Amino acid sequence: MTDRARPLRPKVVVTRRLPAATENRMCELFDAELNADDRAMSAAGLAAAMMDCDVLVPSVTDTIDAALIEAAGQRLGLIANFGAGVNHIDLKAARARGIPVTNTPGVLTQDTADMTMALILSVPRRLAEGEKLVRSGKWKGWSPGGMLGHRIGGKALGIVGMGRIGQAVAARARAFGLTIHYHNRHRLPAVVEAQLGAVWHADLDAMLAAIDILTIHTPLNADSRGLIDARRIALLRPHVYLINASRGGIVDEDAMRDALEAGRLAGAGLDVWAHEPAIDPRLLALSNVVMTPHMGSATLEGRIDTGDKVIANIRAWCDGHRPPDQVLDGWA
Repeated sequence: MTDRARPLRPKVVVTRRLPAATENRMCELFDAELNADDRAMSAAGLAAAMMDCDVLVPSVTDTIDAALIEAAGQRLGLIANFGAGVNHIDLKAARARGIPVTNTPGVLTQDTADMTMALILSVPRRLAEGEKLVRSGKWKGWSPGGMLGHRIGGKALGIVGMGRIGQAVAARARAFGLTIHYHNRHRLPAVVEAQLGAVWHADLDAMLAAIDILTIHTPLNADSRGLIDARRIALLRPHVYLINASRGGIVDEDAMRDALEAGRLAGAGLDVWAHEPAIDPRLLALSNVVMTPHMGSATLEGRIDTGDKVIANIRAWCDGHRPPDQVLDGWA
């Protein structure tokens, strides 16, 4: 689609249910086609939508692969993703078709950091186990040796990926008395390290061998898929807790499960999964794993802020401008 062909009121297909305020605003500004029942669209449904819309608004549950993009109609001019991660969209194929892709960075940083900190607290302190014990009716009252966990103050937290979310987690963790260690492709400026009390490790393996809690905050891509594999899990000491609120594919779930079952890991806090919504039944059976349903960014405020970014990207595109959150990976 050329700049001159960009419509003032584009047809926008939204693949999942969004907050009412976002949907109402989209209907005011655009010819919006919403997903009232919030069921994930099939590949055939996505293909049909992409044949007859100006803008597609997908989310992480939609796989927008090369085949879908190559078969899209000439009308499709923008893929405005609802969310920051874009590993479910084939950026190379979109670039080949001249279709820009946008995302919504930054708006979910604090929410995801809060969830991560909640998992960091809940796994060592056995909060999920305690909650289940109370609900079961089997709790017999307080005792000196009952439900003993471990304090986190004074422990070493290792952060893989020190972007916005990693830094927000570091700030929270430091307030709880953890020492901060991090591995990142590029070292942070000295002033930021000083503010966070963070120690950079150029060698990920060396950091893994020296920490008490590991948390992951790197995007899922070709470099990070399977980053925490069986070899690296073996570098973690048996008392270590593994926290993942980033993407499931970064951790080898089979290797993690084997280590948890064998006592080579003390526990895990997981908000994401390699094959969600499917979860390995052997993980479900482990009492030392706290599991949440990919809800790290699930606040109403965050969802509305995300919707506002999507709308801003679409409006900028309609006006003939480069959208403020155009994904630059693979683009000139």
